[in-house]
Amino acid sequence: MSDSGTLSRDPTPDQAEDNAFFPSPYSLSKYTSSKTDFDGVRHRNAYGGARWKVLMIGTDERYLLTGNGKMFSTGNHPVEMLLPLHHMMEAGFGADVATLSGNPVKLELWAMPQEDKAVQETYEALKPQLKQPLKLSEVVADKLGPESDYIAVFIPGGHGAVIGLAESDDVTRTLDWALANDKHIVTLCHGPAALLAAARGKDKSPFDGYSMCVFPDALDSGPNLEMGYIPGPLRWLVADLLQRQGVTVTNSDITGETHQDRKLLTGDSPLASNALGLLAAEALVDTVRAES
Repeated sequence: MSDSGTLSRDPTPDQAEDNAFFPSPYSLSKYTSSKTDFDGVRHRNAYGGARWKVLMIGTDERYLLTGNGKMFSTGNHPVEMLLPLHHMMEAGFGADVATLSGNPVKLELWAMPQEDKAVQETYEALKPQLKQPLKLSEVVADKLGPESDYIAVFIPGGHGAVIGLAESDDVTRTLDWALANDKHIVTLCHGPAALLAAARGKDKSPFDGYSMCVFPDALDSGPNLEMGYIPGPLRWLVADLLQRQGVTVTNSDITGETHQDRKLLTGDSPLASNALGLLAAEALVDTVRAES
């Protein structure tokens, strides 16, 4: 890796779109790595059935408009998506992928750990679904209900999670179903932006009184701008809006922290991906065993 002190802090232009930018070389040297902290699974094939699956809601949007008119070329963070899923799938649970439109999931491939076997294996296994996901409205209409095969809803992070999910009626209905049917909800980093949708049409959020980990607003309004990770200020901040809805945010930095409040499992950043996967796999296995 090059000396980070010589790398540019200017966001890198995305040639596919006007006034759009990838993170700067300097920020990528600080925020990305060729491997994760994955050191094995703890519940391999602990669930041996064929029924239970995880519903993952991915982002189908690439470009996030920032406050200065520039766009951030983003998507879902691959580690935040694939490492938690690796643990849940290795425990024996299936996975369905859905997006709001049914169009392909967008990934921040500049953050892909190319030398990480666990992440790469899960990416290859899920790639057909990432390219041709389910349409979330059709999942809501056809696959949710008391007898649904989904044991959990998983919403990975990456700044792409702040595009559209918080305003989606289909996300609202999915979260309503998960809460009403005592399902797990797993999310991390910017993924909790989707939880804002739970308050739509209600006097207060059903997550009022919950505590959770969220990517710190202070990083998005400070260092992420200074190092050129994002090309402009976000138009709204995830933790701020969640706190206005009565949520307690447990972290102020990114240390890999995870947190469980009832059946809501959260993590603070990509650094929490492995620990959140371990926590989620154990929670799902425990639920299946308790119901057996």
